[in-house]
Amino acid sequence: MKQLPADTVRLLSSSQVVTSVVSVVKKLMENSLDAGASSVDVKLENFGLDRTEVRDNGCGIKAADAPVMAVRHFTSKISSHEDLERLETYGFRGEALGSICAVAEVTVTTKTEEDDVSTQYTLDSSGAIVSQRPSHLGGGTSVSVAKLFGKLPVRRQFFSSVRKRKEEVRKVQDLLMAFAIIKPELRLTLAHNKVVVWQKARAADHRRALVATLGASTVTNLLPVHQEQPEMVLDGFLPKPGADLSLTSSSTSDKTFIFINKRPVQQKDILKLLRQHHSAQYPDDAARHRFPVLLLNITVCPSSLDVNVTPDKTQVLLHNKEAVLAAIEALLVSLYGFRPEKPPDPETLPPAAGCVETDENMESRKVSDEDAGQSAALQRQASSCSSSSSMADDWIVNQSGFSLCDDEATRNRPQSTEPGPQEPRWPQVSAEAWSRGTALTDPVSGEPLRPVVIHQPDPEVKRSGNAITEKRAALTAYDMISSRALRVPPSAASLFEKETRSEVLMERPAASLQEVSAAVQNRWENLGDEGRKRFEEKARKSQDLHDQRTRLAAAGAPADRPLRAAKLQAQKRKAPLSNQQLLDELFSAQPQKKQKAPPPKPWRPLPCSMAALRLRLQRLSAQSGAAGPRGLCPVGRLASQNAWLILCGGRRLMLLNPFRAEEALLFQRLQQDHILPAVRLQNPLLLTDRNLGAAEFETLCSLEKGAAEPDGSVFFSDPRLVANGFRIKLSPERHLEATAVADCVPFLGLEDLKEVLTAVLQRKAATVPQSRPLKVTNYLKAEAVRLARQLPSDLCGEEVKELLERTERRLGGSDRTCIHGRLFLQHLADVPSTQQEAGLDTHT
Repeated sequence: MKQLPADTVRLLSSSQVVTSVVSVVKKLMENSLDAGASSVDVKLENFGLDRTEVRDNGCGIKAADAPVMAVRHFTSKISSHEDLERLETYGFRGEALGSICAVAEVTVTTKTEEDDVSTQYTLDSSGAIVSQRPSHLGGGTSVSVAKLFGKLPVRRQFFSSVRKRKEEVRKVQDLLMAFAIIKPELRLTLAHNKVVVWQKARAADHRRALVATLGASTVTNLLPVHQEQPEMVLDGFLPKPGADLSLTSSSTSDKTFIFINKRPVQQKDILKLLRQHHSAQYPDDAARHRFPVLLLNITVCPSSLDVNVTPDKTQVLLHNKEAVLAAIEALLVSLYGFRPEKPPDPETLPPAAGCVETDENMESRKVSDEDAGQSAALQRQASSCSSSSSMADDWIVNQSGFSLCDDEATRNRPQSTEPGPQEPRWPQVSAEAWSRGTALTDPVSGEPLRPVVIHQPDPEVKRSGNAITEKRAALTAYDMISSRALRVPPSAASLFEKETRSEVLMERPAASLQEVSAAVQNRWENLGDEGRKRFEEKARKSQDLHDQRTRLAAAGAPADRPLRAAKLQAQKRKAPLSNQQLLDELFSAQPQKKQKAPPPKPWRPLPCSMAALRLRLQRLSAQSGAAGPRGLCPVGRLASQNAWLILCGGRRLMLLNPFRAEEALLFQRLQQDHILPAVRLQNPLLLTDRNLGAAEFETLCSLEKGAAEPDGSVFFSDPRLVANGFRIKLSPERHLEATAVADCVPFLGLEDLKEVLTAVLQRKAATVPQSRPLKVTNYLKAEAVRLARQLPSDLCGEEVKELLERTERRLGGSDRTCIHGRLFLQHLADVPSTQQEAGLDTHT
């Protein structure tokens, strides 16, 4: 690391101040990515205020650079201001760690390839090293930020509400999602209070990274785009034309990922252009208030980009901004077509004083379709001016001087003397006719238009009394519905509000009634047709039930109403049941309800010829030969079942479930190779023969130990202990104590250590898989299932062959079950060996 020159510091210094948890995570994430990390783990405690840890497997920090690694304006990424023209890293100021040290307690643990052991550094508020000691961390760097804003109570008070804290965690997750998409090869994990909130495995390309981040249903409606221009490349994934709006848009901009040189940025002009072209293809006005789900990466020359604009580096300046906007608009026009003209938003209308139609604007309207991108870019400027003038013309009532608008540019507009279509001549409106309300008349009836109609009650109609307190001879609605008030059946909107209101209150507990009602109304407006059909069907059923009850009550209400009243009186005079009778009724065996049989699945017979199948399989077997283990050859994929047909030995057809096979392989690999990371305990656990048992304690003492430490202590290096997340030390006083335990497995403790020792003592467990405790085994099973679900579902033939080879090599031919005990390779049918058998087996 080198200190930047004074003139460079003056140009780059941003007086950077840490104000939130997401800013801390962003700085540390950028340092990890600049160090070449392929795996980053982010851990938060108490929403990041008590502790924030970012661990990576990058190149680490050299021992020579450690004294100045947190001092301001010391960096290894640039040496002068001119290096910004060739910038390829995320950070360049050398202010990240120094600004974090000013507001928190920072501890850095790092190890390079040349180092034998890792070193833990404790820093003070100025970034200087207070203490250092050896550590057990592997390669890479781990930065721990504790007691964030501990000395700044006002800034910490800002995050006192739970809503603010949850918002910070959501922002951290959005930041990690952005880096996960632009860097598919990166593995990311976000944990809060030792619970994994979000994670993403390594992906092969951007599409699979989008699937792992946004889901397969959303990515299915995205279209890959790529466009190259001189000194500019545009690539990404945009919504397909005419796709479902609910799947390709969101109410916020969290899923609109815009990158410039792989840097997540916030560009309002680019976002506005993307929203306009995406919403133009939908007639509904609700699309104008939504943000498209997309990925757009703009690659330009580093010399034409200025990232030193804001402290967080989310705002950048482009040297050729108009060229970039024109290229993006040309790409959108080629994908969605020309955007139809829409009436402008009154809030975004520019002042009409500068809206003058020039010859240059007139020429831009005549550009041919071959240069559509440049034509659309020029028409944006002309349309904003012409639309304002046209709206001002629509409000003119009297050209002689009376106008409803106060726009001076409209009143002082010069009259055109060129011949053209004659404007309609409006009738003269006098002040007297306008005040009387007779200026504007209906062209059909000829009566004056009345915008407000005042309804007055008729004095001759008597006001009806209360139907409950005043007894009438005529039958009323109150009498028809079993002496109960008439309830109107709920509408579709009220049913949706009843179901959604609780969800809104759970998401936003501190929201007011007006905010909850506004949120429910917004969700109802953005609900698709499929979602509305469900509530409309419920409302229709409620209306039918209401009509049916009304007809039944109207038919039998006058006759049986006294009888029902007598029954009610008889029930009131009935003696109460004794306690024993009540207990008998409560604990009597209730008859079980008859469960409805599930509806039969739809099926259809398909013609199948075993003779033709035999010939085609023989031809396939002859072409491919013994492609897989024991002659296993993929035949085809069943898309509906997400399975593959496998030909075994040319005689048997078998059904392969790739997900179950991957689960078994992943679990077997995790059982053998996975080492649970141990976390240091604040108070080590003392191990004796009382809490472990005499036999288990002797077994523990006989296990393999490592080399002696400088202080005379010895750590156990037996893989059966280390792989299960236990780090045990033999102190110089010959005391055994557990100094670190894995925190990824909940409630892992002494009982699990005792289970490992019991397996070694009684079952003679010599390998790591044989010594796994039950909690660790269940955790590894869950990890195998999670990792298998992140794999792509559309496997090709070569991938299936490779899966069969790995299955045969690792699991053998006998074990063909997944971790749930289900077969992943099942026998389907036997292929006849002769033509006569094929003829006998032919069926439909």
